[in-house]
Amino acid sequence: MFDLLHFTDLLQPQWYVTHGGILLIMFVVFAETGLFAGFFLPGDSLLFVAGVFSHQLLEGFIPADQIELRLAMIIILISLSGILGNIFGYWFGAKSGPRLYQKTDSLLFKHQHLVNARNYYDKHGAMTIFVARFIPFIRTFAQIVAGTVSMNSRKFLIYNITASFASSIVMVLAGHYLNQFLIDHYNYDLSTHLGYIVLGIVLVTTIPFVFKMLVSGSKK
Repeated sequence: MFDLLHFTDLLQPQWYVTHGGILLIMFVVFAETGLFAGFFLPGDSLLFVAGVFSHQLLEGFIPADQIELRLAMIIILISLSGILGNIFGYWFGAKSGPRLYQKTDSLLFKHQHLVNARNYYDKHGAMTIFVARFIPFIRTFAQIVAGTVSMNSRKFLIYNITASFASSIVMVLAGHYLNQFLIDHYNYDLSTHLGYIVLGIVLVTTIPFVFKMLVSGSKK
């Protein structure tokens, strides 16, 4: 499986689907939201591709003619992986938070930044956790910061669960039904033309955030 693995393969969502199936997809979703090292892994594009290849996932467990049940199980498993990943990230942040508050200022660390982050999460923490689930890179660190600044755990859990299911439902169903529509009406299979699709998803989910950052920077 990994004999000819190259780093570029890790950036291709279809590689995970064809080489590891639902278990590898679940691990990637968990790692992207729960581990620092997961920031480079595909996120929304992987869920979309999982929808495109939904007919291949869970083979042997759910009959091919029960596609609605198969889609539901894919969404539930992916959502649970995201929820657990976020919880792990929050726990990690909560464990490291007290030490950071006691740390003195240095070239790479300013205590005021931690105070600013806590004030921000007090006001916008819930929406940050929800929106971050749809933004590459940010979804890797948002829950870690939430734990570090001691965001209310109940509020975090509610928006964590809501965001994980929302992103899974939207992206998996979009991939499945768009592919099915194109096959039925135009005989066009997305599974053979994923390069541009994946690039488009990355751009759509990344550009608004980058634009907002640039605008905020220019105002300062």
